[in-house]
Amino acid sequence: MRKTTRLLRHALPYALLPLACPALAQQAPEPVNRTVLTFLQQEARGLPGKVEIEVGGLDPRNQLPACASLIPFLPAGTRAWGQISVGVRCDSPVTWTAYIQARVSVTADYLVAAQPLRAGQIVGQADISRRRGDLAALPDNTLTDPAQVLGLHTRYAVAAGSPLRGDMLRIPHAVRQGQNVRVVSAGPGFSVSSEGRAMNNAVPGEMVRVRMPNGQVVTGTARPGGDVEIPQ
Repeated sequence: MRKTTRLLRHALPYALLPLACPALAQQAPEPVNRTVLTFLQQEARGLPGKVEIEVGGLDPRNQLPACASLIPFLPAGTRAWGQISVGVRCDSPVTWTAYIQARVSVTADYLVAAQPLRAGQIVGQADISRRRGDLAALPDNTLTDPAQVLGLHTRYAVAAGSPLRGDMLRIPHAVRQGQNVRVVSAGPGFSVSSEGRAMNNAVPGEMVRVRMPNGQVVTGTARPGGDVEIPQ
């Protein structure tokens, strides 16, 4: 992962609590700016592609008391990319909080529909292509790895060129309602199988109810290939 960082020297909006105490020295902008930059560099670790970080500086005309210990944080529900505000809290010698504007861009390849996709279509290699751009400017959970897409069904029709997201796709059902399935019960030294009719749809790993020929209903786990495993 390549990272580019840049400090902007122009003052950007910030919020603070409380008003400064004139008896104490003014907070220098550089330590605050560096604290935010270091924090975002750490948060950006593991992101794909090229990461660029721009940090807006604390207003040099601020009236904040000098802080002995700066604590950076992200407001609740904020992801560490795109256009964001990073909080910096001071606990000593005077309590205050400032918010510094920043932007984190992540330039990487992502997946788009190479052609129109029908609802319920199984996605194959010919259906996807790569495009390069800023992931921070794209919808959440935009997919970047073909393994996240190939073999899955589309939930609805997708236009050509649309970025592919996780919520557009679903795992194919291993078992469908009304389907005849093999019911397998296995343990140390034995394996028993019989046939029944599935009472609900299920993807691999989900629970499925099966009505047996004698009318008994059993519950098991759907497995790839359409078998239903009954726990012992």
